[in-house]
Formats: sequence, C-alpha cells, structure tokens
Amino acid sequence: MAVYLNEVSRTFGEYLLIPGYSSVECIPANVSLQTPLVKFKKGNKSPMSLKIPMTSAIMQSVSDDTMAISLAKEGGLSFIYGSQSIESQAQMVARVKSYRAGFVVSDSNISPEGTLDELLMLKKKTNHSTVAVTIDGSSRGKLVGIITSRDYRVSRMTLDTKVKDFMTPFEEIICGNKDTTLKEANNIIWEHKLNCLPIIDDEQRLISMVFRKDYNTNKKNENELIDESKRYMVGAGINTRDYAERIPALLQAGVDVLCIDSSEGFTEWQKIVLEYVRKNYGDTVKIGAGNIVDKEGFRFLAESGADFVKVGIGGGAICITREQKGIGRGQATALIEVAKARDEYFNETGIYVPICSDGGTVHDYHITLALAMGADFLMLGRYFARFDESPTKKVNINGNYMKEYWGEGSTRAKNWQRYDLGGDEKLSFEEGVDSFVPYAGSLEDNVGLSLSIVRSTMCNCGYLTISELQKNAKITLVSSTSIVEGSAHDVLLKDSRQIL
Repeated sequence: MAVYLNEVSRTFGEYLLIPGYSSVECIPANVSLQTPLVKFKKGNKSPMSLKIPMTSAIMQSVSDDTMAISLAKEGGLSFIYGSQSIESQAQMVARVKSYRAGFVVSDSNISPEGTLDELLMLKKKTNHSTVAVTIDGSSRGKLVGIITSRDYRVSRMTLDTKVKDFMTPFEEIICGNKDTTLKEANNIIWEHKLNCLPIIDDEQRLISMVFRKDYNTNKKNENELIDESKRYMVGAGINTRDYAERIPALLQAGVDVLCIDSSEGFTEWQKIVLEYVRKNYGDTVKIGAGNIVDKEGFRFLAESGADFVKVGIGGGAICITREQKGIGRGQATALIEVAKARDEYFNETGIYVPICSDGGTVHDYHITLALAMGADFLMLGRYFARFDESPTKKVNINGNYMKEYWGEGSTRAKNWQRYDLGGDEKLSFEEGVDSFVPYAGSLEDNVGLSLSIVRSTMCNCGYLTISELQKNAKITLVSSTSIVEGSAHDVLLKDSRQIL
C-alpha cells in the first residue's frame, strides 16, 4: 500500500529563529557569508565557493549575461538559462567571461572620414562626451584618434568638416595595453589628468576604455566573484536532451559550473547526464543536479556524481506544479530532511555535497532561515526578476511599475526540455505562469539591503559564519496567531490601512 507521511509539510513562514548570546565581536561587519558551491572532501576546502549565498534562477526572465555580471560583482553567481539555442547561450557565457570590471567596450565610435554632423548625432544618441575614432568606425577597429568636447566648436566649424581634421591624433594619446590592470589604468588616468584611457592590443586595435568617472564604482566591488584569471564567474543551465552538444560549447565559452535544469531530478535521465560528464571530463567539470525534496532523492544524485543538489518542487512564485500534478513538498520540510541526509552522507563518505534551496523564499528573513535549516546557498527567481538587470520589460500598470516574470514551465517559455518525457514528446499542460512582479530598482541596492538583514539576524543568534548557523541555530514552529502577532497589529497605520 502507499506510504503515508504523518509529518506536516511546512514552509519558511511557519518558523522563527530563537535569538542567542552575542559577544561584542558579533557585529554585522564581522559576519562572513562565504559558502561552498561544489562538493569537497573532508579536511579540504571547496574548489569553488560563493562570496554570498545567492544564485539567480535558470530562467529566461531572470538570468542573462547582464544579470550574471551584476550578481558576480556582489559575490554571487548566475546560471544563464538553457531554454535558448546552444549558440546564443554560449555567447552569453562568453560575454560574461570577457567582461572586465571597469573596462568598458566603447559604444561611441566614428571613422576619421565621418563628419562633425555625424559626430553630433552620435553624441546625441549615446549622451557620451568622449568618442573613439577607429579606422572603420567600429568598437574593435584600429584606434587613430579621440574626440572630446575640447576638440571642436560647432560655432566655428561647418557640419561637413571631417573628423580627421579636428580629432586628437593617436600619436598624442596615452593608451594602456591588453595586460593593463584596472589599478594600473586608474593610476595612469590620475597621473596624467586624463578623463579616459583607451586600452589597445598589439596591433593598435581598440579593446576597451577606462573612464575616470568610474573610479569610485570600480573600487567598491571588493566582494566580486572571480576565477583564477580574474574574470567574473558564471554558471549555465543544461537539460537532459541535448547535453552532449551543449556542454562542450559552454565549456569552450568558459563556463565555470553547470546545473541540470529540471522540474524533478530523481530520474535516470539525470544520472545519465552526470555519468556522461564524469566519463568525458572527470572531476574537472562541476555540475549540479535536482530538484529533489527528500533523502532518497539526495542520495541518488550525490551517488550519481552531482557537485551540488537543488532542493524544492512547487515552491516558486510562478510554479504551479503542485496545483497541476499534486506533487511536491513544503520547502522548509524538504530542506530540513535533505540537510540531514547531506550530513549523514558526509559522515559516511567524507564527501560534503552542498545543497541549494530553490523556491519558497518570500521575505528576506527566509534567506537566513533557509541557511539555518541547512542550505549552503539559495537559488532565487522572483527576487532577481524585480531588478533593472533582469532581461524583461518594465511596464506601468495602473500607475505602478512592474517587471514581467514567467516560469520555465509556462507556455511562453516553451522550455519542454526540462521535463524528462523521453523522445520528442512535449508537455501538454503548463507548470508555470506568466506574471508581473513589483519593480524594485537596482540589484546592488537590494542585495545589499537583504544581506544586511541576514548579517544582522545572524548576529542576533550569535553566529559569524553560515556553518556556525547551520550547526547551532535554534528554530521554533509558530502558530497562525503568532504569525499575526509578528506583524503590525492593533494600530492604525499612517497609510490608512487598518491592521487587526
């Protein structure tokens, strides 16, 4: 007969953390949020870690190269969505890996044969005062000059005047080379009182520009997530169908870590993909798998070779898997069981396989709860979809700005590859919705605020690291009445909403 679990399936909103003793050293500035991303053996460090316990979801409406660069600056990692062609996904990965903080690919370029009239139109379009003059007018052409507002006066020149007649020629320009670091570039700018420093290769082709005005911005990204070559780190989602063609292309583009994107990970399909990776690449390629919600699912993926395991089915804001299929589990209950299974596996084998909490995160404090319950890091969709850096449109609905947000299981995404149906069969019903989320501004500001709450909460509990929180946190269930009591109540708020 069927197995019945008497334990109630619970969510993060049904729990609270119990505060503990805080020493004078336990202040937010001393909290470390570094956490392992991939598995490691006892006594060793993880070969790949995050500076903050946040990754962005493998979704069309969340994770592209723009999101990946912005999140890497803050110390987190994006998994670029796989529901696109292999070529376009690889190009996104390559753009992240080729990006250098502070080194801007010039979008204001003109040829020496261009005219003052064309220059003025270009400046109106880009709103940039500095224009690079390249032999073919491209951002990668041979640099032959620079134009700033000091090089011309519209009142004294005709609109058909050639750029080559008033530009500052290459011979008078100070440039950096392809090996110039950001620190060296900024030193050159300040030493020579420059507004910008062109970076060129050995054949005088323009690579990028470093601007004086960006100096303070470049200095503050001290928590950025970079590889050994000081390039931003980036992940990518794959499926269980075209993996043999997709994985080599992504590796060629420079991807750091892969993750199988599937609605349910306790399948032979995922084992086949993991075995393919181990057979062809050994342990050099890092790959996560999931999603699962119990001990058996975790053991299966860990033993199959997963570098990390994602936990959660049906808890995402746009996910309707539970509604459609009646499968899943409350995110808190799933995470608690899987974390216990991870620790048991570590004690048995000496191999620590990190777990990622995917879904069910509604409030900032849920991040801390997830970590306390055993998550090594979280994967967030709705959270990141609200920001400027997500790839979706910002729209005005009844006077409120919103961002589009849709699930990979929706008809809009058409991402049937994430469903292990076999052959060319397609899903005949949706497991995700098409929606809007309130626009929240920049990623930098919001992530900073969320993590300040996490650090402060950890200090209230008396812990300075995620591992300390996982081992020692005290967590209590709360009643429905306690949940009401925990919010504003029995007062009239100034926005005229009555809380009862």
